[in-house]
Amino acid sequence: MKSFGVVVCLLVLLNLTSCQAQLRTGFYLGKCGSQNVESIIKNVVRQRFARDPTIVAALLRMQFHDCFVTGCDASLLINGRTSEKTSPPNFSVRGYDLIDQAKAAVERACPRVVSCADIIAIATRDAVALAKGINYRVQTGRRDGFSSQARNVNLPGPSISVSSSISFFASKGFTVRDMVLLIGGGHTVGITHCSVIQDRLFNFRNTGRPDPSMNANLLNQLRGRCPRGSPVDNLINLDQTPASSLVVDNGFYKSIRAGRGIFDIDQSMAFNPSTSAIVSSLANSGTTFQTQFGAAMIKMGALQVLTGRNGEIRKTCGARN
Repeated sequence: MKSFGVVVCLLVLLNLTSCQAQLRTGFYLGKCGSQNVESIIKNVVRQRFARDPTIVAALLRMQFHDCFVTGCDASLLINGRTSEKTSPPNFSVRGYDLIDQAKAAVERACPRVVSCADIIAIATRDAVALAKGINYRVQTGRRDGFSSQARNVNLPGPSISVSSSISFFASKGFTVRDMVLLIGGGHTVGITHCSVIQDRLFNFRNTGRPDPSMNANLLNQLRGRCPRGSPVDNLINLDQTPASSLVVDNGFYKSIRAGRGIFDIDQSMAFNPSTSAIVSSLANSGTTFQTQFGAAMIKMGALQVLTGRNGEIRKTCGARN
């Protein structure tokens, strides 16, 4: 491996821990005068969270959609006619304005020091902590990527099978447990629209019937909120545990074990032999979930990172320098 600052971490060639070694906690200490970079970003996130607690789900999704394409390089943030933003899986990604606000704040304090990729990672951690999740020690030192192409976007949808999802995550260097943690951690505060789950309610896998694995009471409730053919596309919480839909906790796993999963992949994880034991263990221990979810987020944040001279520090997150 080349010296620090010259390596582009490619998971297909290197172990993920080698990529993580290029990052470290406290990377920006002393690099912004008397200013604390992470505190500046945290203040922006705190203000937004106070107005809109759903920003937690938005940032979790943003980081996932960025990291799982060409790595955690903020390529998702670049504007352009053929950029990643223009790919259908990213049409509903939001939170760009928060990242831009945080970037402007750190630029005022110390120009061209903090990468947009690091801002995504820090802001997501801060949002998770505000939503009563674990305040994991985010690693920093990423550089921003130069390219963003819609053709590179290949992300799993909500109807993916457990086996296909396992294969997808494995191709990026993640274990089955990592997959269950990252999906659950994101979906515990996530939302979707009725249009996304119409098949599960009325015509599951072209059977003309609803998904038999869905809790009967939930099915009736959702059919009332999402009537077939309705022009109103209502929102649905992915975590159906009462008082848990805006909290980063293990309530999601309890919900899917009770047949109250909203997405096909969520419900399938609860009963599939490859994942059911993991779901059960996480549902039974909030402490286990918090600790392991934090570790999974750190691991995801190291995915194919650019460091040192590989990459740049963008002046604005939506465009290359």
